[in-house]
Amino acid sequence: MDNKTLIRDVVVFQFKLIVDGLRDFALVPVSLLAGLLSLLFGKDGKPGSLFYEVLSVGKNSEHWIDLFGALRNAPDDVGHTLRFPQANIDEILGNIETFVIDEEKRGGMTAQARQRFEQALRGFHDRRDAHAPGRADRDEPAS
Repeated sequence: MDNKTLIRDVVVFQFKLIVDGLRDFALVPVSLLAGLLSLLFGKDGKPGSLFYEVLSVGKNSEHWIDLFGALRNAPDDVGHTLRFPQANIDEILGNIETFVIDEEKRGGMTAQARQRFEQALRGFHDRRDAHAPGRADRDEPAS
């Protein structure tokens, strides 16, 4: 890789960040409206598909923007040292949702439940910190 490639990649990345941000900015009201319309114009008690069509467009635009495509030009010695937890955001939010619903069914969040919740959060932070740069497991292949 030469300096010209790096400069180009930095400029293109900045442009892609702007395009990605504008896309996200537009998706907030569009997705909310699509969700509402999907609820209002569903048939036979089932919601419509407009919201999921918006998600599909968003996913396709994410692929088209290819925000991190410049990694193809990265030197071979560039490592991926920052590891994310195995669970993705959907799984983490699902676990939180289940916890909150279960606690609500039990009559609200008790002191014991709050303690379990805080313990779970500490466990999440501990797992995240275990994958931080400088740890022995950083050379493991990404899954």
